[in-house]
Amino acid sequence: MADPNHYETLQVSPQATQAEIKRSYRQLAKLYHPDSQHEKANHEQIVELNAAYEILGDGQQRQSYDRQLRNPSLTSSGNWQQRTKAAQEQYQKQRQNARDTDEQIQRWLNQVYQPVNRLLCRILNPLKAQIDNLAADPFDDELLEAFQDYLKDCRDFLEQAQLYFRSMPNPAQVAGVAATLYYCLNQLSDGIDELEFFTFNYDDRYLHTGHEMFRIAAGLRREAQAALKNVA
Repeated sequence: MADPNHYETLQVSPQATQAEIKRSYRQLAKLYHPDSQHEKANHEQIVELNAAYEILGDGQQRQSYDRQLRNPSLTSSGNWQQRTKAAQEQYQKQRQNARDTDEQIQRWLNQVYQPVNRLLCRILNPLKAQIDNLAADPFDDELLEAFQDYLKDCRDFLEQAQLYFRSMPNPAQVAGVAATLYYCLNQLSDGIDELEFFTFNYDDRYLHTGHEMFRIAAGLRREAQAALKNVA
């Protein structure tokens, strides 16, 4: 069986520029990729495309290949089979790495991000109502006790969130999301401290500072949500 012609595989002429070869390879790889859901999706075709581009995409290997085309006696079907096998193995390795990465990201989302996000909501969402209730009479013992109970719950939820956050390393693809969550948790920790200081001395500055830290934390939580949309 004759070796496939790499130029024909990539649907370019032997006079094509490197840019034209690269452009054609990308278009064909997108067309035939098994994940494309296109009717022409074809695993074997992808292997041939990768093998062809491995040669034609490299200037020196392309020159050697062109010499082989001019002198067919230099071309060995065994060499072609070796290149095809190597390209197939490389393709399968890349596919497996992509699947492993996707699984790691999904596991991190399920085991870290989602529970942390739920706990953040349980801390952040009641704050406005709690402060509004306390504003009716900050010196009322029952109102102050209810606010202290809320802060205790916040502290418990925060500790749980921190445990989830440290439960597994984040994949590199979500490093930005993880960093934003880290800053969010730190803001909440400091904010709870400030709000608790208010319950000791009724100094409004602590109440306002804690409220502002919670506002910043809420913004960071939204940033983390938005950043997830950019994760490939």
